[in-house]
Amino acid sequence: MKILLAVDGSVYSDAAAAEVAANFGEAGNQIKIVNVIRLPFVPTEETRSLPNSEYSQIEREMRQKAEAALSSAIAHFQSGKATEVTSEILIGEAGEVILEEAERWHADLIAVGSHGYRGWKRFLLGSVSQQVAQNAECSVIILRPRQMQFAAAD
Repeated sequence: MKILLAVDGSVYSDAAAAEVAANFGEAGNQIKIVNVIRLPFVPTEETRSLPNSEYSQIEREMRQKAEAALSSAIAHFQSGKATEVTSEILIGEAGEVILEEAERWHADLIAVGSHGYRGWKRFLLGSVSQQVAQNAECSVIILRPRQMQFAAAD
């Protein structure tokens, strides 16, 4: 089975990685862990507001955070049970990029963590997990740790 695990570095995605490792980490499965970053636009002559060095610094910091999120997720698969674990940083809008990668890679399952936003937070921030679940060509599992559901609601 080919499983695409999308992580964002939050405790929710880390818990999702732990669940995927525990339930799908056996030999024969391929796990691809992705982190999607949205880079700031590249300034043009008409829209230049920050020096290029500022954009480079922002991009470097975003990539460092993405690498840390991938490393944290990969650590859950260190038992060596899974036949193949790969990782990749992707660029763009998270929901769209996850769906595109799942289709390109021919994933059988997409696994994502959920922050559990409700009400205005969900409206303002959007829900990547909901977008993925509603539009994926394959099965989707949305993982949210039970003990964190109550903390997120506070």
